[in-house]
Order: sequence, then C-alpha cells, then structure tokens
Amino acid sequence: MSYVNPNFEKIFGEKATYVFSAPGRTELSGNHTDHQHGQVLAAAVNLEMLAWVKPNASTIIRVMSEGYPMSVIDISDLEIKEEEKNTTNALIRGVAAKFIQMGCEVKGFDAYVTSTVLPGSGLSSSAAYETLIGTIINHLYYGAKATAVEVAQIGQWAENVYFGKPCGLMDQTASSVGSVIGIDFADNSNPIVEKIDLDLAANGYALCIIDSGADHADLTDEYAAITVELKNVCRIFGKEFLREVDEDEFYANIANVRQVAGDRATLRAMHVFAENKRVEAQKAALRANDIDTFLKYVTESGLSSWRFLQNVTPKGRDEYQEVAFALALSEKLLAGTKGVCRVHGGGFAGTIQAFVPLEILDTFKTEIEKVLGEGKCHVLSVRAEGGVLVEEGEF
Repeated sequence: MSYVNPNFEKIFGEKATYVFSAPGRTELSGNHTDHQHGQVLAAAVNLEMLAWVKPNASTIIRVMSEGYPMSVIDISDLEIKEEEKNTTNALIRGVAAKFIQMGCEVKGFDAYVTSTVLPGSGLSSSAAYETLIGTIINHLYYGAKATAVEVAQIGQWAENVYFGKPCGLMDQTASSVGSVIGIDFADNSNPIVEKIDLDLAANGYALCIIDSGADHADLTDEYAAITVELKNVCRIFGKEFLREVDEDEFYANIANVRQVAGDRATLRAMHVFAENKRVEAQKAALRANDIDTFLKYVTESGLSSWRFLQNVTPKGRDEYQEVAFALALSEKLLAGTKGVCRVHGGGFAGTIQAFVPLEILDTFKTEIEKVLGEGKCHVLSVRAEGGVLVEEGEF
C-alpha cells in the first residue's frame, strides 16, 4: 500500500516523515461497566484514523483533520481552557499535558489526519483520535516507552480532564491495544488485558454496525447521569465504584437503595452487577469457541442495557427514537435465524450492533439500508493492531 499523501505537503510545505494509525473500536459486552471498574469485552475494528506527521521543532502542534478546521495548540500553555471543552483542541492539549507530566519533552509536530471512523458512529472516533495523538507523541518524543495501556490511560485522562467527558477506559484501551480483548478494570491504574481469539467468519457470522441516524450532540448529560446515579448508589455503602460494593449486601439493602438513590439508579446498578458476570461467561465461551453461548449473552446484555441501564432512548424523546427503531427493525430481520443485535457502546444515539449469519448478510444489509438509508449498515472485521507507527520515510 502506498502511503503518499500530497495534502500534507500542500498544507505544511514539506513532505511527511511518519505515518501513524489508530483503529475504531466496538464494544462486544460490558455496557457502561468500565467507569465502575468492571469487566469489558471489546475489539478493534478495521476502520481507522491515519496521520501523516512531521516534527516541526517548535512548541506548536498543528493537526489538520480532513474536512475540519486546523487545530493549533501551543504546548507552552497547557492550562485547561473552558472554551475548548468538547473539542479536538482539548484532546490534543490534554494528551500533550499528560506526557509532559510523565517527564516527556514534548515538542511540536504537524499532522494531516484522515478517518474512516465516522464521528458519532458508536465506534469511538474520540478514543481513536486520542490514541492516534498519544501514539504520535509516544514514538516521536518518548522513545515508545509508554505501553498501549498507558497510551489509553493518557487518552482517557485527556477526555476526562480537558475535554470534559467523564468516560471510562474501555474505548481507549480497545483502540490502543487492538484485537479482541477482555479487560478487567478492578484496578483502573493497572487494568488486566487479555487477548482472546474470535473468528466470526469461521463461525458463520458477520459483525454489522448499523447507524441509527441519531446524533450524539447534546447528550453529554445523559451519559454523565449514569455515572452520577451509580455514584449515588455507591455512597450508600461508603464506596466510590460499584465494583467495590458487595452484590449480596446491595440486594439485602435494595429497599433502602431505591429510597435514597431512586429506582433508575437502582436498576442501573442491577445492570452493572449482572453485566460483569456476563463478560466473564462470554470470555469463557470464546475461549471454548462456543459462539452460540457467546451470542446468547450478547442478547442478554442488549436487553439489560435497554431495560435496566436505559440507554436506548434519551429522556423526553417521544417522536424520534432512532436507536429503538433500529433495534426493532434488526430484530424483525433476524427473526428465525441465529442472528442477534444490541444497543452499541454509550447508547442513546449513534449505532447498534448485529451479529448476522453470513447466508443472510446481503439481504439483511439491503433491507436495513432500504429503511435507514444507503451506507447505514457497516460490515466490519476485527483488526489485530492497535495504535501503531505504520511507516517511516517521505510521504
């Protein structure tokens, strides 16, 4: 594959000297458990962000993402800026700041970025972007000393502190590490990451990510409410994260939990307790190459997310319920087959996930796009690599 990109030279006046890549990710199970130090099953996918890069020996980082205005960050100023919240500038500044805190002598660079990880796709373009910036700085100025998990932690920190979104660590870890991975976040500073084999095609399935048409914009409060409500449950037991709360004690005191934290918070906690167990069961199923059991738990995870976690329809959304409709349509098309579907990732908007038998894949994709629109059903594969330096030379 040729990585020559004339756009870099047009914009920055000289050729790039490095090409970096970071993949999107899909969550296979463990819906909203990572921020509670729980269990997650995730995979990197074959949609990616590519960056053509050249160090510029200044304090200025310039990133031109195709189709967007250029981001210009002076790393001599690493103060958190309220006006940058929810922007890529915040992510770049935050990632650079964390590397500097770690003793890295970060300098400037120019980058031109292309992406097949569509924003709002549920494949975590923000995590891929953080991983990409982190991988660039790690290789250019840190001697690649940061591990893939550490690069993920840097990205999460930037998103939490500078970008202003209280996300967990799952998205960044899946993008940074690559392949199918089970992640145990019991110790968030040292998550246990296990690579697991999953050959969907060999088992007769394709992985489809279906764009519901709903937009993630203005939904930060919906996502934040989940962590806030779960924290309210934890406080009842004097704990910070639900992973630290004894499940038997929770159920023994569930009447009080309802009274203090409310019913939705209680249901969300019930989801997290059950979801952690499902991930363990799914990892065991994949190790045994038992695809039927794995998919049974995919269905259970999706139903629990919809009924208990309640991350399918945003509050007050009556007329337009895109994610719920996409799930209903997919269930209808998969009826009578072994295929399954579920809400994907953060929920409320974006995408759903479907495991579709290969023999009906063409029909399924056609029927989905007949209703939701052309290009709304993405057939993906698992990518083995995470954030990587692809090539060095002149491009």
